[in-house]
Amino acid sequence: MDKEQLFQRITSILHETFDIDPSRIHLDAKLGEDLDIDSIDAVDLIVQLKPLIGSSLRPEAFKSVRTVADVVEVVYAMMAAGVETATSA
Repeated sequence: MDKEQLFQRITSILHETFDIDPSRIHLDAKLGEDLDIDSIDAVDLIVQLKPLIGSSLRPEAFKSVRTVADVVEVVYAMMAAGVETATSA
C-alpha cells in the first residue's frame, strides 16, 4: 500500500468511525483543531488502524501526531517495519 492509498484508507476510517465529512479530511488537517479528535478518539483511531499495522503497532509513536499527514507517516513507517520484520524472520 502506498501513501496515497493509506491516506484514502485513513480518510475512510475517520469518516466511518467519527462521522467526519471527507471534504474536511486533508493531509494538513489538524486532528484536534480541524477534525475535533480528542485523546479518547485518538485511542479509538489507533484501534481502527491496528489491522493495517499488525504486530508492529507502537502506541507511543502516536504521541507526536498532530495532523492527518503525521498519521499517514507513522502508520506507513510501522507497516514498513512490519514487512521488514516478516521478511527477516
